[in-house]
Amino acid sequence: MKPRSRRRLSTVTAGCVAGILAAGVIGPVRPAAAAVAPGTVACPAGLAAKATCYAGQDSHGAHYSVAIPHTWNGTLVMHAHGGPDLGEESDPQRSGDDLERWSVMVDEGYAWAGSAYRRGGYGTRMAAADTENLRRLFTKRFGRPDTTLIHGQSWGGNVAARTIEMYGGAGSPYDGALLTNGVLAGGSRGYDYRVDLRVVYQYYCRNHPRPSEPSYPLWMGLREDSAMTGGGLRARLQECTGYASHPADRTPLQRRNLDDILAVTKIPERALESHLSFATFTFRDIIRRLGLRSPFGNQHVRYSGSHDDAALNAGVERFSADASARRDLSYDSDPTGAVSVPVLTMHAIDDPTAFVEHEAAYRDSLEGAHRARHLVQTFTQEGEHSGLSAAEYATAVSALSGWVRTGRKPTPSSVASSCLAFDAEYGTGCFFRPDHRPASYASRVNPRPGATHWPAMTSAQERRWSRLGNVGIAP
Repeated sequence: MKPRSRRRLSTVTAGCVAGILAAGVIGPVRPAAAAVAPGTVACPAGLAAKATCYAGQDSHGAHYSVAIPHTWNGTLVMHAHGGPDLGEESDPQRSGDDLERWSVMVDEGYAWAGSAYRRGGYGTRMAAADTENLRRLFTKRFGRPDTTLIHGQSWGGNVAARTIEMYGGAGSPYDGALLTNGVLAGGSRGYDYRVDLRVVYQYYCRNHPRPSEPSYPLWMGLREDSAMTGGGLRARLQECTGYASHPADRTPLQRRNLDDILAVTKIPERALESHLSFATFTFRDIIRRLGLRSPFGNQHVRYSGSHDDAALNAGVERFSADASARRDLSYDSDPTGAVSVPVLTMHAIDDPTAFVEHEAAYRDSLEGAHRARHLVQTFTQEGEHSGLSAAEYATAVSALSGWVRTGRKPTPSSVASSCLAFDAEYGTGCFFRPDHRPASYASRVNPRPGATHWPAMTSAQERRWSRLGNVGIAP
């Protein structure tokens, strides 16, 4: 598919987004910085002949990148990146790297803009605010697009889902959302399987922390003053499970430990290290931003699948969530389902990081808000999290754009059938499975009996709460 003819840019004025940070998982608002207006920079090699690229930094300190095709089709794709990264400062390379990674959008004629966010670390509403701020900066500098879409992958899918809720409603600046391999169960439920991994791992391995090291509650992920690195964590994981060794080279105890950990948590072996890293370092970041309160609990979870479930359930560390912390994390990151624009999701069935059952949780959110009519979910027979077929991304954004322009809602089958034309150009394959339906979230992730589920807020409530400064307090 080739872009439409070049459009004329008209400059309009837009205000900057309010300087709010992530609800409940935040520190104090940083003083405004001197913004760096977008200046031209070299495009990624694959886009050098196709687009003009820009980079800058907004008044909150967030670095950003923009690309406008020489033949722009009039639609802007705002990108929400995943992670979260854990560096405290905004990474000036992040948005440029994202542009190169998602260059298929520019290849298809869409303008693209992505923020690196004002800082690393957790904060879904913060990331949504920075994305909206960049959208306004784009409009002020380059003109109002005919259509504005938002795309988010992984945690960025959560960010994008919250963005269209926070800035939705009548007169929404976003016309549609593409969520790919998204963490769509939200923070209050979306990391429960990593909570389980953290405690199950420690039950079997006893080395995180070791008996000789200061103890701490495992919901912290890692104690505040620990100097552990990723390499140190990998060494402990290898010591306990031999995960990096050929199976024949593992000791009998390593094989048994690994078998039990994987069976109980249902985490794929190839993703075990990354999940444990998240349950260590990202958990520590989340807990810091919640003022050392725990939103996580496993008090009544029944673990199963091990060689000795009775011993596991008797010996695993137990704790309950702090209700206020869970509320604040929910307000920050849980999709409410209160969407008013078309939403197309695409998810790998064998995604080892954000399990496909996240899609069932997201559908439940929209059905609970009586907004399921705005949702089309598609699935691909792929086993990757960080990137899917370029032909599929081109297909998905085209299907969403067509839905927005014409009002004709696509189906999983129509999306799948349209992929072949894009694959003729990209040659990366089409793996859509139109008949797939994911099982419930609870079928993959142990539910938390008695856990509070906070009621969804309307877009008007979201805006009112932010204006009052009540970031992190649900009504």
